[in-house]
Amino acid sequence: METSDAFREPFLPLDGPATPVSAAVPATRKPQPSYIRDHRKRLRQRFLDGGPKAVPDYELLELMLFRALPRVDVKPIAHALLKTFGDLTHVLAAPPERLTEIPGVGASVVLDFALSREVAARLARSKVLDREVLSSWPALLDYCHTTMSHSQVEQFRVLYLDRKNTLIADEEQAQGTVDHVPVYPREVMKRALQLNATALILVHNHPSGDPTPSEADITMTERIDHAASVLGMTLHDHVIIGKSRELSFRAEGLLDQF
Repeated sequence: METSDAFREPFLPLDGPATPVSAAVPATRKPQPSYIRDHRKRLRQRFLDGGPKAVPDYELLELMLFRALPRVDVKPIAHALLKTFGDLTHVLAAPPERLTEIPGVGASVVLDFALSREVAARLARSKVLDREVLSSWPALLDYCHTTMSHSQVEQFRVLYLDRKNTLIADEEQAQGTVDHVPVYPREVMKRALQLNATALILVHNHPSGDPTPSEADITMTERIDHAASVLGMTLHDHVIIGKSRELSFRAEGLLDQF
C-alpha cells in the first residue's frame, strides 16, 4: 500500500542541528546549491582522471567529507581540520572528541574517518598475515605504522610466529598512558604456548614520536627474551614505532646485549 508523504519520516542529517519539521507539512530535503554540486563534480572527475596524485591533501579530504556531508560546502571544514591537526594522516587519526570541536564535524564524519582507518589497517595487515614475516619486513613495518604511529596512548602488541616465521596472530596485549604501558612477560609467554608459537616480535609505540627506548623498555625486553629462551622460543625483535620512524632492537644491537 502506498504511504502518503504526510506520514513519511522526515530526513534528519547526522551532522548539524536538526530542523524541526511540522507534522502537517511534508518533509523535503534542502536542495544542494549548484556551486557545491558543480565543485564536487569537478573534483570527483579530476580524481577519477588523474588518481590520488592529482589532488592535494585538502581536496582528498574534501572528497572524503562529501559522503558524510552531502549538502554542505566542505572546503572550509577540510581547511580547518588540516590547520588544527597538521596533515591528512593526523586528521584521520584524531580522537572523536577533538574532531567534533571543529564546526561542522559531527557523528557521520567521525564514523567515516574511523572506517577509513580500519580499512587502511586491514589492507596493511593482509600483506603480512599468513606470510613469512622476516622476508616481508617492510610490509610489517608499514602495518605497524598504520595501526600504531598516531595513537594517543602507548600500545603493546605481540606478533606470534610459527616454525616457518609465518605470522599466526597479532594481538594487543595492553594499552597504557601517553608514556607507559604495563607489560607482563608471563602473560605474553602463556599466550605463546596457547598458540603453539615458536617465535615472537614485540611492537609498541611512543606517542611522543621519539622511538628511543627507555630503560623500562630495555628491561622488559630482556625479561621476555629470557622467558622465551627458557621455553625454547626466539625473540626476533622489539620494534618501537614513532611518528615518522621506528627503532629495531635487533638492528641497534640491543638484543645482543642480553
